[in-house]
Amino acid sequence: MNTESLLYDLFGGFGGDAGVLLGVFLIFLIDALIFPALPEVFFILGYDYNPEPWYGALLICAAVLAEVIGIFSLAYVVRRVRVPRRIKAAVDRYLDFLIVSDEKVFLVNRVAPMIPFAGAFIGMVDRWDRRKCLFYIVLGCVLKYGVILLATGLFYEYFTGRMALRVTIAFVIAVIAISFVASYLRKRKEGLQRGSSTSTRSSSRIAAV
Repeated sequence: MNTESLLYDLFGGFGGDAGVLLGVFLIFLIDALIFPALPEVFFILGYDYNPEPWYGALLICAAVLAEVIGIFSLAYVVRRVRVPRRIKAAVDRYLDFLIVSDEKVFLVNRVAPMIPFAGAFIGMVDRWDRRKCLFYIVLGCVLKYGVILLATGLFYEYFTGRMALRVTIAFVIAVIAISFVASYLRKRKEGLQRGSSTSTRSSSRIAAV
């Protein structure tokens, strides 16, 4: 059973539009709570099932709700578990390594993934405001999938049938690949900047002595 059949036959057969919506919700929930599940692809497949603007809006709502439930459920679990101090210290060092280390990192995360399993980070980082985290997570989700939905609408205007779906999925996979490349380049750039800054401070101390 391929991905399309799983969503359409299993969930679509279960309840039509509502069933597919439930399937997309569960994929986003799994992605936020358990393991990466390529929710972007399922989002597009869900829209292909019923390419109407109102259904696209419902898909975005399902994505937002699933991400919020998944991320903050994981954050709750992590806060209830006694995470060793050395792990929390390593998380703090990693965040200090990033140029954006406050709650806005969840917005940047949509373009260049820097924070895997956001809920675990929220559960371990005490200095973050949970309401701000919620705001940037919701904003990032709406913006990202709103843009994907607009692009999908354009593809469906210029292509027909399965070709529109293939082009859209290729577009989404390209976006995911570019995001990971951007993440790698950003981390490398920040690492070079940190290294340069450390070398400058060391040179200054040696000169002072």
